[in-house]
Amino acid sequence: MPGSVPDGDRLDRAVLLAPGASATRDHPSLVAVEDALRPVGVPVDRIDLPSRKAVGGVLDLVRDGAAALAARTGLVPARLVLGGRSFGGRMCSMAVADGLAALGLVLVSYPLHPPGRPEKARTEHLPRITVPCLFLSGTRDAFATPAELEAATAAIPGPVTHVWVDGGDHGLRDRDGAVAAAVRDWVVGLPGAGPRG
Repeated sequence: MPGSVPDGDRLDRAVLLAPGASATRDHPSLVAVEDALRPVGVPVDRIDLPSRKAVGGVLDLVRDGAAALAARTGLVPARLVLGGRSFGGRMCSMAVADGLAALGLVLVSYPLHPPGRPEKARTEHLPRITVPCLFLSGTRDAFATPAELEAATAAIPGPVTHVWVDGGDHGLRDRDGAVAAAVRDWVVGLPGAGPRG
């Protein structure tokens, strides 16, 4: 892949990213995260998740994507960071809650509930997540206010980091690269053995 880091210089982790509903693996936010991670030697795979597919089928796609990334990088599944935007991040969090091994979860614009319907919170699986989690959201996200998200994620046994983008909505445009940089810094800061090779 052009611009990739030689295997010997890669960190001992890799990232699997999935898009929001109706978006594709080529969503600019996912590409920006990959571009931010490439110079620090973290391989990234981006996958598509059809939102009209049954949840079980979507979770199978997450598991398949993680297995393919582990095979491609030679890493054990527990060295993979899984996540993505909105629907994609939620599906990755559900797969990990159901037992898929991971180093951590990156959840950008997590869709805690449908807009205007906080009683429909998607939280049943959160108490089963034991890995470190990064929740990165805008302060004006209609799918979760900061207070709602912080209250919900208190149920997660694993370490939780919140990063708030002031004034950002669910789309969370990353015009200055701050979102991708925050993901990069968090991924690189996860515990590990350092560079391979």
